[in-house]
Amino acid sequence: MKVNWQGVFPAISTQFNEDGSINFQSNARMLEELISDGIDGIIALGTIGENASLSAQEKREFIKHTVETVNGRIKVISGCTENTAQMASQYAKDIQHLGVDGLMLLPAMVYRGTDREVVAHYQTVARSVPTLPIMIYNNPVSYGVDINLEMTAELAKESNIVAIKESTTDTRRLTELQSLFGDRFSLLCGVDDIALESIFLGATGWISGLTNVFPRESVALFKLAKAGRIEEAREIYRWFMPLLRLDTIPTLVQCIKYAEQLVGRGSENVRMPRMMLEGDERAYVEKVISEALKTRLDLSKYF
Repeated sequence: MKVNWQGVFPAISTQFNEDGSINFQSNARMLEELISDGIDGIIALGTIGENASLSAQEKREFIKHTVETVNGRIKVISGCTENTAQMASQYAKDIQHLGVDGLMLLPAMVYRGTDREVVAHYQTVARSVPTLPIMIYNNPVSYGVDINLEMTAELAKESNIVAIKESTTDTRRLTELQSLFGDRFSLLCGVDDIALESIFLGATGWISGLTNVFPRESVALFKLAKAGRIEEAREIYRWFMPLLRLDTIPTLVQCIKYAEQLVGRGSENVRMPRMMLEGDERAYVEKVISEALKTRLDLSKYF
């Protein structure tokens, strides 16, 4: 099974009303803006989408609304964050019926499995939906499990496991994956502040948090890097770096949602246990966004 998952994929936020309910109207507006800005696909209900804070019914309602809003114009990949392989398998079956283009699968939450258990989790889910493309989400920094090269070799035997969101923060892993597996997997960068390095090393796509806030700059950066226009890509990257750092700290969800609010693209409302930023953290995001807007580059000079 082959997929064409290339380009810039914002990991979209889930917009909430002040009472904590999902604001579907706001999410639809954000999707329309992102599509207009030229992104290639989205990840719905990933970490930034606060997957684990939604009920089972809400997750399915959100995916249904997202797929209907997008209406085939871009790729829609859903995150899958469940506590058991059985729950993850049922979720995968349900959203496949809703029309998603793929699944971004995390290891089982709460319990940190052994290598054998993590591989079995992925195998179980993959075999439950043999026609649904699956992306491995490898993020040992946040979730405590590294899907290492030996585990990846086992998962390569599953024909519908087709991509890896590589978030180890070690760019050497990209080269190791390519050396061992060639083009068996689409490799997507999952860490914002090593995006340019990852693209130069062969990543086919970029799953990004700050792309929600500055999508046109993200698309321009990706296109320039892929075209080998290194100096121009580096100019955007230098401007972008203070923003991209917001994606690499424990409060990344709150930072990104507050940044969305500051530029008029969304609301900072989150669900507990997360709480909105305050004090120095809040002031820092305001400072970074203010500086970025003051020094924003004219993208027309590149294209």
